[in-house]
Amino acid sequence: MTRELQRIAVVPGDGIGTEVIEEAVGVLERLSETHGVRLELKHFDWGAEKFLADGVTLPEGALEMLSAEFDAILAGAFGDPRVPSNRHAEDILLGMRRGLDLYINLRPVRLLHERLTPLRDRAVGDVDFVVFRENTEGAYSGAGGFLKRGTPDEIATQEEFNTRKGVERIVVAAFEYARARGRRRVTMADKSNVQRFGGDLWQRVFREVAARYPELEANHQYVDATAMFMVLDPAQYDVVVTNNLFGDILTDLGAALQGGLGLAASGNIHPGRVSLFEPVHGSAPPLAGRREANPAGAILSAALMLEYLGHAEAAQAVEDAVRECIAAGETTRDLGGALSTTEAGEKIKGRIR
Repeated sequence: MTRELQRIAVVPGDGIGTEVIEEAVGVLERLSETHGVRLELKHFDWGAEKFLADGVTLPEGALEMLSAEFDAILAGAFGDPRVPSNRHAEDILLGMRRGLDLYINLRPVRLLHERLTPLRDRAVGDVDFVVFRENTEGAYSGAGGFLKRGTPDEIATQEEFNTRKGVERIVVAAFEYARARGRRRVTMADKSNVQRFGGDLWQRVFREVAARYPELEANHQYVDATAMFMVLDPAQYDVVVTNNLFGDILTDLGAALQGGLGLAASGNIHPGRVSLFEPVHGSAPPLAGRREANPAGAILSAALMLEYLGHAEAAQAVEDAVRECIAAGETTRDLGGALSTTEAGEKIKGRIR
């Protein structure tokens, strides 16, 4: 990230995405005053409205433009009941993830206040880990098809792809993160006891990469055991690395442990390239326009983006402000408060110092 004035593409999307991204943008503007963060924000109207009006999802040349002209992308959420196929959402979101080769899906699982977790007698430090989910391969590659569709003998196939390159780079990213952040353990979750071929590749690569990091503890768990232990003993985890499908499931469980999807942030990252940051809660059409959505996930996603762009102090100030608001009960209803989306955003901005 070499530009002095860093350029951010803002894509609010659909539903509550537009509302929560508005608050995240307000936080970024606040940081220009408090921390001297210099960002140029450019908004794009990609989403259901544009698709319904013009038939356009991700415009031609968009990926090349993003790669050449922007440092990061801050996105809201995609999905609209007027597009039942969800084609626009898949084209835009998966188009950016795959087209920009954003192979790391980074999901922090961090408890910001004890009262938010459904687990009994757990302290903040007991739920504090990061999941590295492979983001471009696996079961979400879209390969498969139907045979004898619509008949009693119908067969549906859904194929999973794992490449040596794809597995190795996500495992390396997990170990590099652990080393850089002073984490002591990397856990790899798979289902190699039944998924023998893909699992064998993950097992071999994990062992080979782990040998390059002798100061870190490397351990393996079957993913069903990981799901169980995330509930029974979440404190054992520092960094978890897994494939696309299992990462999707485990990170939503992690979101529940930290207080719900309204707090869950994510980064879709290719180190050194333009990367995408977004809350994971979806567009929530029933809530759209009611100003009830929790903006914290979008704001914490903006903090992840700031950290990626080299503004660690500003990113920490944002997380501290969210934490203080939760402690003070200055939250939306999903976290036990009574504030609107806008009011909650204002409270967080007011606590950034």
